[in-house]
Amino acid sequence: MNYLSLALEAWRDGYALRRRRQRYKRYTYGDQWSDPATAADGSAVTEGDLASHNGQQPLTNNLIRQLVKCVIGNFRGSMTAPSPVPAAETAARNALDELDARMLEEFLISGCAIQRVTVEKRMAGEGVWVDNVSPASFFINRFTDPRGLDIELVGMLHSLSFREVMMRYGTDASRAALIKAEYSGCDPLSGLQEGVSLGDSAAMEFFTAPRHRCRVIEVWTLESRNVLRCHDPEQASAFTVAADCLESLREVNAARQQEGRPEVTIDPRTTMRWHCRIFTPGGRVLDEYDSPYPHSLHPFAVKFYPLTDGEVHSFVEDIIDQQRHVNRLITLMDSIMAHSAKGVLLFPAGQKPECMSWQQLGSLWASCNGIIPYEPNRCDGEPRQIISGGQDAGASRLLELQMQLFNQISGVSEAMKGQSSQGASSTSMFDAQVQRSALALLDMLDSFNDFRAARNRLMASS
Repeated sequence: MNYLSLALEAWRDGYALRRRRQRYKRYTYGDQWSDPATAADGSAVTEGDLASHNGQQPLTNNLIRQLVKCVIGNFRGSMTAPSPVPAAETAARNALDELDARMLEEFLISGCAIQRVTVEKRMAGEGVWVDNVSPASFFINRFTDPRGLDIELVGMLHSLSFREVMMRYGTDASRAALIKAEYSGCDPLSGLQEGVSLGDSAAMEFFTAPRHRCRVIEVWTLESRNVLRCHDPEQASAFTVAADCLESLREVNAARQQEGRPEVTIDPRTTMRWHCRIFTPGGRVLDEYDSPYPHSLHPFAVKFYPLTDGEVHSFVEDIIDQQRHVNRLITLMDSIMAHSAKGVLLFPAGQKPECMSWQQLGSLWASCNGIIPYEPNRCDGEPRQIISGGQDAGASRLLELQMQLFNQISGVSEAMKGQSSQGASSTSMFDAQVQRSALALLDMLDSFNDFRAARNRLMASS
């Protein structure tokens, strides 16, 4: 099995995570009636279509989005840079505060935080660059260590323009010819207009890029290497070289032995190296190299939460069921009100004046200071108007309970939202409620800060 096949297998292993993330993202941004449902005839429809077919208007009261914004707002209000603190110029060039806020939003939605730290020259400057990586374009081997120490394969999918592929990998005539052959269907000009629409969240495919874009697959693998650790007593230096340098070192030692000089001590070892390969969808290697960074690692900072037995569960996942129940209760109450009687007039047919039509009678009833003649009798009662409040069968009380459960399950109290709760009559009590609410989110936010610290270490040693 080649390395591209290993990357494809890792991509397929992440399908369930990407599918759940897509659902959580829909709920966060307001699309909360698109889950699949089964109609009475057995056909597959969305929950919204099923509700509409049953005569209900599917309503959305998006509480999840407000909670996510509240957590991000509190994070930005108390944001501090974890050690090691990146240089001010590097942080400003990368807009780290904005990147981290958006990364926290992703972390709350999917439970995944991924950033890529590289050193390169871009239009905005040269140096260390940090980029947020979407889980939709990321793949990794199955791992269970929260620190990521058991990661052995990691990578991402790039959708690049033809020009950028040529700039990055067309370093000589043979590679330029390879790129032109592999991406012959990519029109550099059409790629600017016919790519993915702004805001499109369509599922990404492993081998296929959006129209007129070039799919490039970046794969990092942890590999063992035979090396020679050497000590030169004459120069008082120690160094490491590749195993294929053994013959040249032996020649050096043979020459030194004849001259009576101290020989280089050679110690064969096996070490581990992170190696990068850049693939085309056809399996051709555009470039490959060992990790060029001083830290000798791959360039990704990765944090999956909570990673118990390798499982990923997000903040949004905990409150989706409550959000669904709130939407259904509101829709039910709206349906009850819509189908309840509102000012229906019960007018005995035997009491209708012969000189008036029913339309004229209705107009008079609705008019101000209208007078309607009728002849009372013992058989028929008086005309009366029916106004029904619509019995909600306890739906309003249940809705109130769901709202309370929503705050308890999420850990975001009314005080943390900036809303005064009942009984909070003093500033000290209000502050105490905010601190208790923050305590419920402490584990998740500390995990995210640990991710930021790992990212900063990559930046400092890149």
